Amino acid sequence: MVIFLLIIIIGLMGLNILQSRSRKHHKENVKYIHEKLKRIIDEKTDEKLLLHTDDNDLKRILIEINRLLEHNQKIMVTYNKTEISMRKMLSNISHDLKTPLTVVLGYVEIMLNDPNSGKEDLHKIHGKTMEVLDLIKKFFDLAKLESGDKDIPLTRVNMNEVCRKTILGFYEVLTSKGFEVTIGLPEYNLYALGNEEELGRVLNNLISNAIQYGGGGKVLGLTLRSDELSIYVDVWDKGKGISELHRDLVFERMYTLEDSRNKLYQGSGLGLTITKRLVEKMDGQILLTSKPYEKTTFTIKLKRITY
Repeated sequence: MVIFLLIIIIGLMGLNILQSRSRKHHKENVKYIHEKLKRIIDEKTDEKLLLHTDDNDLKRILIEINRLLEHNQKIMVTYNKTEISMRKMLSNISHDLKTPLTVVLGYVEIMLNDPNSGKEDLHKIHGKTMEVLDLIKKFFDLAKLESGDKDIPLTRVNMNEVCRKTILGFYEVLTSKGFEVTIGLPEYNLYALGNEEELGRVLNNLISNAIQYGGGGKVLGLTLRSDELSIYVDVWDKGKGISELHRDLVFERMYTLEDSRNKLYQGSGLGLTITKRLVEKMDGQILLTSKPYEKTTFTIKLKRITY
C-alpha cells in the first residue's frame, strides 16, 4: 500500500513537472510571437512568423497571423506606390501649369507695354490658356474615374458606326499629313457593351497618339473584328513603336518617360491612363503590342452583344 501511494505521489509530481515545463514552453512561445510581431511592425519588414510547435491550435493561429501580415504588407506596398505616384503627379502638374501660365504672363506684359501689339498675341494667349484648361480637365477626369464619381452608363453600341464616325473626324488631318489609311470594318454590324461617347473619346485619344508618335511610318490602321464573346478594335501604325521596356508602363498614371507614347500629354502622364480607365469602366481591356517600325497596335477589347 505504501509503495502504491509512493507511485501515485511520484506520478503526480512528474505530471506537475511536465505541466510546469509545458507552461514555461507556452510562455516562451507567446513571448517570441510578441517580440517578433513588434519587430515586424516597428521595422516594417516583410517577414513572417516561423515557430516550430506541436500545438495544433497555435499552428492555426500562426497561419492566420501570417495571412494578416501578408495582407497588410500588400496594402502598404499599394499605399506607398500610390503616394509616390500622387507626389509625382502634383509635381508634374504644377510644372505643366507654370510653363504656359508664364508664357501667358509674358504676352500680357508685352501687350501692356506695347500699344501696337494686337490679335496675334491674343491668339497666343488664347492657345496657352486652352492648354491649361485642357490639363486641368484631364486631371479632374482621372480623379473622377479613380474615385468612382464618374458615371458611365453602358448600352448596346454599334461599333461599326463609332469607328466610322471617329476615323472620318481625322480625314483632313490624315490627308494633309500624307498618311496611308487602312480601314477594316466588317460588312455586318458588330455590337458591344459600352458607352458611345466615351468610346469615341478613347478612339480619338488612340488615333491622335498614332498620328503624332507613329507618324514616321505614314500608315495608320483601324480594324474592327470579333469572336463569339468579344469585340476588338485595333488602332495601329508603323512608326517607331514602343520598346519592350516601356510597354508595361505606358498606361501607368504619371508615366512620363521621354520616349514614351504618353508624351502626347507631355508632363502630366494622364492621357493613356485615362484611356485605360475609361475602357475598364466599360468592363473592357486595352492591350498593346509593338514591333518598332513594323507595327504598333493598341487593342480595345469589349464584351460582344449578339441580340
